[in-house]
Amino acid sequence: MKQWAWGVGLVLLLALHALPTVAAPLQAQWSFRLLPGNAQLKAHPEAAQWRPASVPGAVHTDLLATKLIPDPYAGAPEAGLQWIGLADWEYQARFDVDAATLARSHAELVFDGLDTFAEVMLNGRPLLRAGNSHRTWRAAVQGQLRASGNELRVVFRSPITTLLPGVQAMPHKIAGNYPSPYGDEPRDAMVGNFVRKPGYHFGWDWGPRYVTAGIWRPVRLESWNAQRITDVAVQTTALDAQRAVLQVAVEVEAAVARQARVQVEMLDPDGRVAATVGQPAALHAGAQVVLVPVQLAQPRRWWPVGHGEQARYTVRARIDADTPEAAEHSIRTGLRTVELRREKDAKGGQGFAFVVNGVPIFAKGANVIPFDMFPARVDPSRIRRELTAARDANMNMLRNWGGGYYEDEAFFDIADELGLLVWQDFMFGGGMQPGYDPAFRANVVAEARDNVRRLRRHPSLVLWCGNNEEETAWKDWGHGRDLKAADPAFAARVWQGYVDLFGNDLRKMVADEGLGVPYWSSSPSNDLDTVANDSTRGDKHYWQVWGNPALPVQAYLRETPRFMSEYGLQAWPVLRTLEGIIPAEELRVDSHTVRAHQKFMAGEGNQRLLQYIEREFGTPRDFSDFVYLGQVMQAEGIQLAALHHRASRPYTMGSLYWQLNDVWPGASWSSIDYAGRWKALHFHAKRFFADHAVAALRDEGVTRISLLNDLQQPLNAQWRLRMMDVDGRQVSKQQHAVTVPALSALEVGRFADAELLGRADPARTVAVVELLDGTRVLSRQVVYFAAAKDMQLPKVQIDSRWTQDGDEIVLELRSAQLARGVWVEFERMDATLDDNAIDLVPGEPVRIKVKAGAGLETLREALRIRSVTDAMASR
Repeated sequence: MKQWAWGVGLVLLLALHALPTVAAPLQAQWSFRLLPGNAQLKAHPEAAQWRPASVPGAVHTDLLATKLIPDPYAGAPEAGLQWIGLADWEYQARFDVDAATLARSHAELVFDGLDTFAEVMLNGRPLLRAGNSHRTWRAAVQGQLRASGNELRVVFRSPITTLLPGVQAMPHKIAGNYPSPYGDEPRDAMVGNFVRKPGYHFGWDWGPRYVTAGIWRPVRLESWNAQRITDVAVQTTALDAQRAVLQVAVEVEAAVARQARVQVEMLDPDGRVAATVGQPAALHAGAQVVLVPVQLAQPRRWWPVGHGEQARYTVRARIDADTPEAAEHSIRTGLRTVELRREKDAKGGQGFAFVVNGVPIFAKGANVIPFDMFPARVDPSRIRRELTAARDANMNMLRNWGGGYYEDEAFFDIADELGLLVWQDFMFGGGMQPGYDPAFRANVVAEARDNVRRLRRHPSLVLWCGNNEEETAWKDWGHGRDLKAADPAFAARVWQGYVDLFGNDLRKMVADEGLGVPYWSSSPSNDLDTVANDSTRGDKHYWQVWGNPALPVQAYLRETPRFMSEYGLQAWPVLRTLEGIIPAEELRVDSHTVRAHQKFMAGEGNQRLLQYIEREFGTPRDFSDFVYLGQVMQAEGIQLAALHHRASRPYTMGSLYWQLNDVWPGASWSSIDYAGRWKALHFHAKRFFADHAVAALRDEGVTRISLLNDLQQPLNAQWRLRMMDVDGRQVSKQQHAVTVPALSALEVGRFADAELLGRADPARTVAVVELLDGTRVLSRQVVYFAAAKDMQLPKVQIDSRWTQDGDEIVLELRSAQLARGVWVEFERMDATLDDNAIDLVPGEPVRIKVKAGAGLETLREALRIRSVTDAMASR
């Protein structure tokens, strides 16, 4: 009987050992409350009792779910919710652990995101203290778990009350970002740049101030026995169309020293085995890396969208396959090379171009900010919606801006799939960092290591950038000048800390762990050279249009950078997105609620927006026309800049406008609003970022015409220039055959106004410039010779015609006269259009494909069309 029991025990033991490493989300019921004894309890006693919580989540969303606070986005509740960021919060959970997990010799609790100053206790014993929202926190828990009733407790301390005494005690402060208008934090002692937490939570000029706390990413329990594979990385030694020479790094953690066999298997994009390599390894106790060389013939490379396929391989690593000690780990990755090419020119300038698989890529795209104020609310479908919209607008690069958080794997998986290159900032949004503090720097280095290693498998990731605007702020905005005047010794210490962190520490981390992805110390920058925001070298942020001194949009044509990584114009969301957010009676430029959703210049941004609208169109009649004309102005202005950048190739090799998306329903520089609706700018981007496009750019009485070809094959086409009046009468026409070389911008003509117009009235005449493939229009631009408010634009009648072929519904628009900025929408319903925000040339139809959850008759009845002349008060 004893022998039988022993045998069963041995079989059970072997079965447990045969299980691979197990990483499972923690199955627990969470609750939260305001920490007992906290100063905020007196004013908010309703938050004292335990209430259900969501993990991942945030205290704001938990308070909202339990109806303790109103919707943070609707109306103007922001001032009344600042107490949440001043409070300390407590979360707790109870969970059970199965017998198999308890039997394993190693177990860890892993917290992928704790926001931010957190004390974690397990079964009444301290487990860890966290102080960085961007890090992964691990704690060994073998021997501390029990089968049932485990108690996990997490206390979050307010970052403001935690750090404020130290910041206030500083004789001279380092520069912060946006001071709070609500009194929860002194304006002269901001803590945001001292804490490793998303900077935008402290407020930005496109989003509210909600200083969050909580368990914002998943918690999981990992367990294992003899050994586990903790990471697999693929280093590319050589890669071309014939051969890939790879080094696969398999990171192993072993319980004891032992002999093992490591096997690497690579599956091609179709799931077929492309290579299998095995080799012995002498493991020691602890962590180590086993390098396995792999070669592939005729590899399928990963390319940016428009340049080839987005091929991805599965890399599967095994240790001691088919043995009780077996461990396995797999990743999906793409094979590509990337270079940041910085060639010097004869005039002392220096280029800034991304080269993928040996091909220079003109970067077309936008800056990405967080998708929500509360990151746990962002699911993969939301990310896919925005990234697909970027790809559909012919973008090939997105810059993940440094004031938010490092995105989830889902973001990069989707970018890999869609062929979108990613410029990734480290999470520093502005101001100045206390890099002079060794503990702060060590915390950042640990954060960088976590995220570089987590994201490095993604072929879409092509740059790590140290920070956003910190170098230019120090050198150009007065941050350095003011601190030097106040305390020269401290200023020197602050700057040396900056150089240590961004010039050395992060650069070394990326070099050591980033698998060859380039590093850039700041944006804008020339990588710590003398001038930070230089048009002749490095990348450029240009804000003299929109920002101070608020130059007209034509100034974009006089600024020619090597790579434009920020520029922008503001506009409001589509009105439908504001339903339920701003009451109908409050839809006025100067209403309290509208101002609360306009964060630029502390709510005064609508005056800046009106300034730009009125320059071109005059004063809008009402709020609806204000929103519409603002979107037309934004779209036309950014189009001017982007086409200028593209026409300046190869001197200029990138154009990333500010910004792609929104964190909430408010005024901003985005081309996609918070609800995912495209503004006019995004429809324009689809045209001005197209692989084949015409750039007809008029400035100071001269129109420069260039033809753009971003593909790796020459384009045989024609270009046509027609002069016509607003009623469609043709004044003149010319058409020419042309071959546009691959990867180029070809200037085909410069024309003075007098040459184009002759005796024609500039208030009634336009130029229509087109790139043609036979009779098919590849790209079209209408050039205006006067501001819309000074033109004799007719009141147009736009005719609409519907056709349906199976599931495809097409709306055809036609006007006998010129119709500028035609916008199609549907009353009380949403529809997806493949084109919008267009200029109708007299007599020439435009066909728009429409997708909607409604039939043809419903669409016909709901159709609403407007043009610029409809919205101008003088008309």
